[in-house]
Amino acid sequence: MTSADTNRATGKGPLFYVGLMAAAYAAVAALAITGAVEGPAIYMLVIAPFGLVFPMMAAANRRIDAGGAGCIGKGEAQRRYMKRVAMFSSLYLVVLGVMTFVLKSSEPHFAIRSILALLPGLAVIGIFWAVGRLIVEEQDEFLRMLVIRQSLIATGFALSAATVWGFLETADVVFHLEAYWWAVAWFFGLGVGAAANRVQYGTWGAV
Repeated sequence: MTSADTNRATGKGPLFYVGLMAAAYAAVAALAITGAVEGPAIYMLVIAPFGLVFPMMAAANRRIDAGGAGCIGKGEAQRRYMKRVAMFSSLYLVVLGVMTFVLKSSEPHFAIRSILALLPGLAVIGIFWAVGRLIVEEQDEFLRMLVIRQSLIATGFALSAATVWGFLETADVVFHLEAYWWAVAWFFGLGVGAAANRVQYGTWGAV
């Protein structure tokens, strides 16, 4: 089966949803920068694009199962990784929605606000942990190298963006950016790392 045949058989690929997510987050960032949307509403807008993770993962699974170009067979470690990411992504959506609703509808005690604010961060940390477990559990050395390389590129991208933005902010050149956006930058960096893998090694990798 050719690459074109595989694309027709599996429908839209994962990069389509990655592009949609990037465009959606860019639109949310523009709304936040211009002040068009403020307060709890911005949190709700941050939730929506994250829901594209699920069709993106489903598209990646279809492409892998069909033997699409640039894909490597899905092993047990990758299946566990996908389940963990789906679980923590679902948890993130739920707890962020609960936090937004509670903060918008009432004025809870400081302790409750602290707990509600911690839960979305812990869910994102769970996704970081899932990537780390994939590196530990993956038995294929080539695939493990791709995941490590992709993660390092994502880390370098996010840390570089945070560092440059921080100094620009100190000089009052740019506006203040909430720290959780650097996690978003890291996830975007995973896409950059996947593209780098594809260019150099002919495959996207597993993350």
